Amino acid sequence: MTTTSDSPKTATLLPGGEDSTVFNPLEAWYPIYYVEDLDPQKLSRFTLLNTDLVIWWDKKENNWQVFKDKCPHRLAPLSEGRINETGLLECPYHGWAFSGNGQCEVIPQQQPDGEAHTSTRACVRSYPTAIAQGLLFVYPGMEENGDKTAVPIIEPMSEDPDAWVCLNIFRDLPYDALTLLENVIDASHIPYTHHKTVGNRSNVAPLGLEVVESNKQGFKGIWEEGPRKGKLGTQYTTFSAPCLMWHDLTSKQFGRTLTVVYATPISKGKCRLFARFPFKFSSPFPRFFIKLAPQWYNHTNQNGVLEDDQIFLHHQERYLEALGGGEKYSQAFYLPTKADLYVSELRQWVNLYRADPFPDRHLPPALSKEQLLDRYHSHTKNCASCSQALRNIQKIKIIAIALAILTWAIIPLLSLFISISPRIIAIALPSTLLVSSITWWQLHKLERKFYQGVETPPRNQ
Repeated sequence: MTTTSDSPKTATLLPGGEDSTVFNPLEAWYPIYYVEDLDPQKLSRFTLLNTDLVIWWDKKENNWQVFKDKCPHRLAPLSEGRINETGLLECPYHGWAFSGNGQCEVIPQQQPDGEAHTSTRACVRSYPTAIAQGLLFVYPGMEENGDKTAVPIIEPMSEDPDAWVCLNIFRDLPYDALTLLENVIDASHIPYTHHKTVGNRSNVAPLGLEVVESNKQGFKGIWEEGPRKGKLGTQYTTFSAPCLMWHDLTSKQFGRTLTVVYATPISKGKCRLFARFPFKFSSPFPRFFIKLAPQWYNHTNQNGVLEDDQIFLHHQERYLEALGGGEKYSQAFYLPTKADLYVSELRQWVNLYRADPFPDRHLPPALSKEQLLDRYHSHTKNCASCSQALRNIQKIKIIAIALAILTWAIIPLLSLFISISPRIIAIALPSTLLVSSITWWQLHKLERKFYQGVETPPRNQ
């Protein structure tokens, strides 16, 4: 089942299941990909809540399907297979093929009159999917509940979609989804952690945060003074359980801006971030210039911002686990000011509704700094814009070298047949080499931004 919607469904069930005292992480929708990053000709892989999934385009049903990435025959990962000539998902091991509802349609090894493919044991688990605001969502809980539960969308954007311009990025992060939400909901870290990127230490001030509503579905808060010492206006914060939060700010200078994060849990100590920055400008010019910049260029800058806190968050959650984990956050953290109110509220919510998606699992061993700053595997290779830009850069680098070699080979050769001034040769050859070398070097530096982040963050430079 795939639905396409840019507005909330008419929900009869709330996320988290029917038990009012427990939030079941399985009974909710999670984004797993921006649709624009999916290729209908290829299979894509994702892990959601420790379950491996395969994503594929079903041309018969004209929609995206998400299956458990495990063939029922010999448990081979279907993501290593293909979409065959008849439009079925084909296992790479023995060629068993499946239609969009998970039903096995072909077992090549059985006799023509065989019926083994009709057994429920031959089926693959198929998950409910939905497309909303450019994201592909999956419902990992009971299938019958998917269509009864609203997809978590950015509500302000749904009110007037055409009035917004939105910058998007995703990245697989080496820490928990709860750690990500806790970090983003904490506005007080921005002037320090993101100094020289999106923050400035000179803007630090006391934060008078207030929680105005809280229940099993999340909470809402208000910061009356707002960021930059009140220069931008009041900021409203919404946490929509289990994976969505946003800050909402309207200022006279810039218009209305949102900072939106979806935190999709992959496994213990790993999540996929979907960051969205919708703008509704009071002037048309910023909108024009934002649309003018290529997406890959925005991503290189946004990845740098994410890396401002990536390393210490990876270690912070290990220190917390050693002190008893989130259940004992109040003993592990010292939270004396109202600036930490949202952090406390989030941790209390998780504990009150037993909403930790991996309560009995431990964090894996800590990664090296080089691994933590990896951009290629955590973003580039799965981003349509960045992967294409990287291929183009690599091609232009080759062309730059080839032009230098050809120039040095052709000009001396031509001088044997036509009269070429030695002065021209003396200028042309070194100039070509210089231009090609500078071009190659600048492209090489740009290419590195698609592979690895900078070890020393701007705040410490």
